[in-house]
Amino acid sequence: MSGKTGTSHRRDATVAYKRRQGTLYVGDSRRSLARAPLTRYRGRVQLIFTSPPFPLSRKKKYGNLQGEAYCEWLADYAPLLVEYLTRDGSIVIEVGNGWDAGQPTVSTLAVEALLAFKKRAGLHLCQEFICFNPARLPSPAQWVTVERCRVKDAFTRVWWMSPTPRPKADNTRVLTEYSDAMRKLLERGTYNPGSRPSEHQIGATSFLANHGGAIPPNVLTPTVESVAAEIITDLVSTDVLSIANTSTTDPYQRYCRQRKLPQHPARMPMKLVEFFVDFLTDPGDLVLDPFAGSNTTGYVAGMKKRRWIGIEADPAYARTSEQRFLFKQSPRSR
Repeated sequence: MSGKTGTSHRRDATVAYKRRQGTLYVGDSRRSLARAPLTRYRGRVQLIFTSPPFPLSRKKKYGNLQGEAYCEWLADYAPLLVEYLTRDGSIVIEVGNGWDAGQPTVSTLAVEALLAFKKRAGLHLCQEFICFNPARLPSPAQWVTVERCRVKDAFTRVWWMSPTPRPKADNTRVLTEYSDAMRKLLERGTYNPGSRPSEHQIGATSFLANHGGAIPPNVLTPTVESVAAEIITDLVSTDVLSIANTSTTDPYQRYCRQRKLPQHPARMPMKLVEFFVDFLTDPGDLVLDPFAGSNTTGYVAGMKKRRWIGIEADPAYARTSEQRFLFKQSPRSR
């Protein structure tokens, strides 16, 4: 995940580095967003994409908050961030799950925090997404691998919110490849119309137009089967490739390992950032991440020809994140 640093290492924002399409600042994000030089971007940001510290039941090195204090802390950001949005801008927040301390029960704090954030600024919940990571280690270990009374936690929630119920969005920019079944259907030009057990009424020509790809679902995966093809053929496909975050060979990680520098412990999957940048912005739009971490958001935004701003509290994470920009790679290759 891109940014989990909750503690403040510097009070006022200073420039960590600049690239052609963006700037990373070092400082406490709440204080930085309330004053110059960041305030000149108010009303100009099309997408705020971020992953704040997760409300875990135990402390992490990146300084996560806990309990009710987390809900208040996150909610206080809402009106401040809304000031930065364009009229049809979006806020996308990823928050992971947490467990109650010492108990095999799931905490509802993540959902409560997202609701508090939404209500504080009167935001609309445009859609909820699930980011599935099958490669996540079996956790919580006590309940999953020791007592074996739970299965592993392998997803995070992603909430897409906006001050308007109709923010800028275009799902034709995030189409996925058609399934084999859908491609064969288009070649054949016929299928079995009529009613389905789900009470869908499928017309004789409802799914014969080739739109160049399938509309993805809100369970985020690099490839998905066409929902239309599933309805038509009455098949349910489980052949999906999920968003994993296990790469150990990208330049950022190699650089940190070779120099024995601290890597950010919660890096954002690049494909997750790529999806929302494509879906909710156009080239030239401005993207903001107030918890930049290793600055995956800025890197992907720049590769996608969007302008970007990042804020990271930890100077060490900010410095090492610049290594992402020293290698010319496509986000799809990593």
